[in-house]
Amino acid sequence: MREHHVGSLVVVEERDTGKSPIGMVIDRDIVIAVVAQDLDPRMLAVGEVTTTDVVSVRNDDSVPDASALMRRRGVRLVLLVTKAGLLVGIVTLDGLLRIVVAQLDDLVGAISGELVAEARERP
Repeated sequence: MREHHVGSLVVVEERDTGKSPIGMVIDRDIVIAVVAQDLDPRMLAVGEVTTTDVVSVRNDDSVPDASALMRRRGVRLVLLVTKAGLLVGIVTLDGLLRIVVAQLDDLVGAISGELVAEARERP
């Protein structure tokens, strides 16, 4: 995690058709389950700190659906899976915020464009 500068890892089960998520390890899990308990992380398997209650959305769900699920479940990320349950990616709160900011920027641009057009047409 440190090497790749990530705060979460998806634990998957290999299938013939792809990878199916079965759990996650996030930096908070490590702090609570290992560091706070003063355990030696070298003596633990990933499965011992893996959260198996993964939250996921399907790749055909909407952005508002994903953000509503995150709010309901109190999580900052959800797994993105296919209809068959195969891992596609991760949807993060930061990623959703980037989308919302871009949409707001488009709205502001539309307002600014309207003002410019009006000033040009009605000097």
